[in-house]
Amino acid sequence: MTAITISIRRARSEDANDLSGVFDNTWRETYQGILPAITLERMISRRGPRWWLQTIGRGRPLVVLDVGDRVAGYVAYGRCRDRSLPADGEIDELYLAPEYQGLGFGKRLFNAVRNDLSDRGAKRVAVWCLSDNDRACGFYRSMGGRLIAESNERFGGTTLSKSCFLYR
Repeated sequence: MTAITISIRRARSEDANDLSGVFDNTWRETYQGILPAITLERMISRRGPRWWLQTIGRGRPLVVLDVGDRVAGYVAYGRCRDRSLPADGEIDELYLAPEYQGLGFGKRLFNAVRNDLSDRGAKRVAVWCLSDNDRACGFYRSMGGRLIAESNERFGGTTLSKSCFLYR
């Protein structure tokens, strides 16, 4: 019998290549058909290993999910950046490589980050996602999020709606 270790830990500089790969694969799978193709390719190309290396060094919390010896997902989070929201903390990004979705890893990552934010004094947490991303909206609702705001954001030449969920 082979045992696979699953862990959630802080991102390290040596994770930059893997984080870039998770971002690339996840965004292609998630946003194809939502974002214009050229916009999607531009956004992916900006998030290469060098970008991730700089992000890891910035200090805003970034954790990775290791499944065996592979980075399978990540979460970026911290204090809420939008002072108009009734939130102390914010989950900026939560992504799992497509082959790890639907297995409960997203819930594990989400709960671990919520616990960390709570330990840092952030009891109310906001998460934004594109409104057309039905899977993400469904996930955030299933985790107990309440829709509290909607807004628009421009991606290239396209304006898309986004939804904000709040957790208490």
